[in-house]
Amino acid sequence: MTTVLVVDDDQHIRQLLCLYLEDEGMDIIEKSNGADAWDYYCNHPVDLIILDIMMPQMDGWELCRRVREAGDKPIMMITAKGEAPERIKGFRLGTDDYMVKPFDPMELVMRVKALLKRYRISISQIVKLGQVTLDKTSYQIRLKDTGSSESIPLKEFELLFLLASYPGKLFKRDALIEQIWGYDYEGDERAVDTHVKRLRERFAAYEQDFKIVTIWGLGYRLEVYRD
Repeated sequence: MTTVLVVDDDQHIRQLLCLYLEDEGMDIIEKSNGADAWDYYCNHPVDLIILDIMMPQMDGWELCRRVREAGDKPIMMITAKGEAPERIKGFRLGTDDYMVKPFDPMELVMRVKALLKRYRISISQIVKLGQVTLDKTSYQIRLKDTGSSESIPLKEFELLFLLASYPGKLFKRDALIEQIWGYDYEGDERAVDTHVKRLRERFAAYEQDFKIVTIWGLGYRLEVYRD
């Protein structure tokens, strides 16, 4: 699933963006200031960043600069500052697009899709792991060799789908807990280990297609051997 980090100290703007982008099948992470957004970005997978300029703790200029220096991720600025010097500054710092408030939500959605297409980032709800296909629209798993479909426990599916959406990427246990179980989870983080063990047992026959690898002391990553 495509993950979009929305950073704005205006709760109504964040809610508006969530409403429209989630309807397009995107997963939205909300942050109200640049410092929290930067911390999240450094520790979690993000496909695209939408950010405001005037925010507490760290403004959008600095956040944009850091994200651009850290890698090649699509960035969109949305701000009340629409003057030419502000736009020029934004593009010089590395933003890919720039929209001025108030904006048409559908226009923003189309621009987000264009950015994702430019960066070749898929919005698909389907992930293929060799003979195993994960379909998040129905939470079904299709097995090509048997022609059958099956369901597995929800948390197992969500964990496998997240790992499979970013093959080769290391996920720390605490990051997996946050994204699968939620911020208010009070259980043992070893729940991740238990679910990984069950997934390995469940898909042992498909180790030639993919495998969940343990990075000792850190977390897990999924390796795909056959598309």
